[in-house]
Formats: sequence, C-alpha cells, structure tokens
Amino acid sequence: MPKPSSRPQSHLYEIRVEGHLEQRRLSAFDQLQVTHLASGETALTGPLSDQSALYGLLNWLRDLGIPLVSVNRITDYHSQRRSSTELVPSAATRMKIQP
Repeated sequence: MPKPSSRPQSHLYEIRVEGHLEQRRLSAFDQLQVTHLASGETALTGPLSDQSALYGLLNWLRDLGIPLVSVNRITDYHSQRRSSTELVPSAATRMKIQP
C-alpha cells in the first residue's frame, strides 16, 4: 500500500485567457509559462500547489477583468504533449468557460 504524501502534490494547469498578456502583469505567478497563441489568446501553463492557488489565480484574473477561455488540469504532461504551445488534458479535467 502506498504511503500518503506528507505534502500536497502540485498539479500542472493550462489556463487560457483572451488577449495577449504581458509577462510583467504576471509577476506574482512567476512559475507560470506565458505563451501567446496565434488565436489571440494567452496560455498560462505551470504547476499550482493546490486548489486554493488555482482559485487565487482565477480570482486575480477576474479582478483584472481578463476573460477566461478555458482551465485545464494536465494529467500526464509528457505523454500528452503535442507541441511547445499545445497541451491536451483528459476530457475529465477540461472545463470550458462560457461567457
């Protein structure tokens, strides 16, 4: 039987927002990779320590008035990576944000 982890395990997330965000606006979240996509969206990808960190980031984006496009938890980063700018989450962890 596996031992329970003594510290919470972080998960890798990809959060897409409308528009191209500047890196300086994301200084509080320096662990996130910022990728400007051809679609005019920005993908924020990186580890978040727990659900409160995820909600903190989402609330911060909301407070800035930045529209969300999608939030994805990447369950198997290495086997599902298609390219440096496209990560594919499993269907069970994908959440599309509707306006």
